[in-house]
Amino acid sequence: MSLTKKLNFAEKGENFLKFKLEQIIIEVKQNWKNYVSHREKFIELYKDTMIKLNNTYKDMGKRNYILISKLSSIQFTPKINVRYSKKIGTLIPVIDYELIREEFLPAYSFENTSYYLDDLIVVLIEFFEKLINLAMYEDIMLNLAKNYKKINRRILGLKNVIIPQLVYDIKKIKDILEENERENYVRLKNTKDLINR
Repeated sequence: MSLTKKLNFAEKGENFLKFKLEQIIIEVKQNWKNYVSHREKFIELYKDTMIKLNNTYKDMGKRNYILISKLSSIQFTPKINVRYSKKIGTLIPVIDYELIREEFLPAYSFENTSYYLDDLIVVLIEFFEKLINLAMYEDIMLNLAKNYKKINRRILGLKNVIIPQLVYDIKKIKDILEENERENYVRLKNTKDLINR
């Protein structure tokens, strides 16, 4: 009786895990489009940023470039808040990103700087925003993949190890009980024959 209950529980557990796996697949399909579109936009922006960064570096030289980057970093204060929500047993990150600009005037003079620099600063602000969004979607996809792998391993464990072992144990116990019943029947018949003689 106990093994039968365990078998029923294991089969229900397998069905529930299969349902959960289907939900994860649906979630992956929904997030995949967002991930791919964010990745494509980020790669385009990355190329543009690298070109502008290279042009600015060529025009200004290493020393001036480093000096202006240090002065510009004083103007901006990034504010990042990461929180997690649980969906289908998977941790989904939600990243709130805000770049607070302390000063609205540039931290450099227009006299000795490259004309690429203003464009570069605007593009870099957008670059970091897209980078954080891409990181968030990538983390979602990785967490869903890890959860899928974990649940699939559990299903295979139930299907290939636990359930067959329980079925084998139940069959073995039934065979033993039937054998005992036959032995008792033969013993009772022999006893009855002895009494009748």
